[in-house]
This record gives sequence, C-alpha cells and structure tokens, in this order.
Amino acid sequence: MAALRLASITLCPAAAAASPSSAASAPRAASYACAAARGLPSLRLAPARPRRGDLVRARAAANPAAENYASALCELASESGTLDETVADLEKLEKIFSEEAVAEFFDNPTVLRTEKAELIDEIVKSSDLQPHVVNFINVVVDNSRAELVPQIVKEFETAYNALTGTEVATVTSVVQLESEDLAQIAAHVQKITGAANVRIKTRIDPDLIAGFTVQYGSDNSNFIDMSVRKQIAEITSELEMPSVTLDV
Repeated sequence: MAALRLASITLCPAAAAASPSSAASAPRAASYACAAARGLPSLRLAPARPRRGDLVRARAAANPAAENYASALCELASESGTLDETVADLEKLEKIFSEEAVAEFFDNPTVLRTEKAELIDEIVKSSDLQPHVVNFINVVVDNSRAELVPQIVKEFETAYNALTGTEVATVTSVVQLESEDLAQIAAHVQKITGAANVRIKTRIDPDLIAGFTVQYGSDNSNFIDMSVRKQIAEITSELEMPSVTLDV
C-alpha cells in the first residue's frame, strides 16, 4: 500500500454502552473499571506534531465545569508537549467512566476515600496513565465530578483537534476492520477535508449487514454510507412501481 501522509491515526475501540440506572455496588464498579482499563488497542502512524501558539479553547460545553477541567488539562498537556499521550489516556478513561456504575461509585459520599484511591490505583496501573492525568482524576474524584469525565474528554478532544489541525472520523462497521482498511479511510478523509491529521474511532453496528459508514466534520455532520443496508434500500426504492389506473 502506498505510503500515507498521515500525521496521526488513532484506532480506538467503541465506547462501552452504559448500563441501566441502578445503585451500583463497589465490587461491581471496581471489577468493571479494572476490566475496561485493559486491552485498549491503539495504532499511531507518524506521530502528530502539535502546533505552537496560543491555546485554542474548546467549544462551549453543555456543563461549564467540564469545559474548565478540559481547558486546564489541555493547557498543561500543551505546555509539557504531551498532547498526543494525554488524549490517548483520556480515551482509556472515557471507556471506563462511560459505565454509570463507575461514576456512581466515585461520586458516592458514603464510599471511603481510601476505597476510591484503591480503585484509582488499579485504573492507573492497568491503563499506564501519565502523572498529570492521574492528578486530574484525583481532583475530579475529590470534587465528586466523576460523572463529568465523558464530557471532559469530549471537550479536551475538541481543543486537541483545534490545536493540531485534526479531523476525527467515526467508522461504523459490522465487524472490526483491518488496520490497513482504516488507514485508507483516514487517507480519504484527509484528502477531502485537507486536515493535517486524521484520527479514526470505530464502532460496531450489526444492522449494517456488511460494509461501513464514515462520519466526520462538525458534530459528525458529513456522512459516507458504503453499507449493504443502504444498497438494499436503494434497490428496494428502484423496484417500487408507481400505481397505475386503468380506464375500462
């Protein structure tokens, strides 16, 4: 395959679906968090080079606190030259904290801080987080704002994308696509958008039957549909015959 001029390609597993709202037990939350912290594959080709200059603030968050946390963390990562590493760490945390039981465990005032610290240690060891990301998680937990982690991650990614000229594309398929296929999709998105970097996120949707879809742009407003489901819908539409009235 021809060499790709991609500054950054990150392949991320689909986020785990949130469980129904319920009073989660500490063992269940701890067990899920530790399991989710393992096995998060990531592929990066030709590391991205952050642009120098003033920090580009993320778009307004639904929750101002999430924007404030993300802005502070992004500024710290930018100053220390660890933007790429930090966004990778946050993707791991997003997967873990998207499980409602985990956030409820950390935000529960009846759970001892020592118990929360033990779980944080497990997450840190399993995910190999950077020190400043560890400090960030401790601050969030101490302020009982664990439920904001997914929002904080999204706000951080928005600032990261602005700083590095990165376009994010979400590839949805029936089964996990090969790295080479995802790289070609990234190259296509890069060509049509002119982005300096392209990051790929993946998700699985059996309803597509086969093929894949690609969403990119602001709020995933641009859509490429290469699925069999679309092809079937088009064929069905073509086969529909208009009603004909016969005069007798």
